[in-house]
Amino acid sequence: MTTLVKAAHQNAIDKGWYEEPRSFGEVIALMHSELSEALEDHRNGRGLTEIYYEGEKPCGIPTELADVVIRIFDTCGHLGIDLEAAIRDKMAYNATRERRHGGKKL
Repeated sequence: MTTLVKAAHQNAIDKGWYEEPRSFGEVIALMHSELSEALEDHRNGRGLTEIYYEGEKPCGIPTELADVVIRIFDTCGHLGIDLEAAIRDKMAYNATRERRHGGKKL
């Protein structure tokens, strides 16, 4: 397990996020909610690289994207998923795919 995965998961444990069980669907929805917050900042005219603060709390698109990754790291730590190996494997496969995966528009 990578250092960041371990750190994200341990912080979640320390902050009490594992005192009650959550379903896999709920965990995925929480990841999605961070992406929605990034989209909301974009719709509100925030810059793509802008970080602003509400008191001491960092906010903005980069921060929300960081939250997505932190939630993914935490989940992988909890489930014992070797995320780095999965990323390397998927990137190696993606390198073999056709340009735009054979003509996809988006």
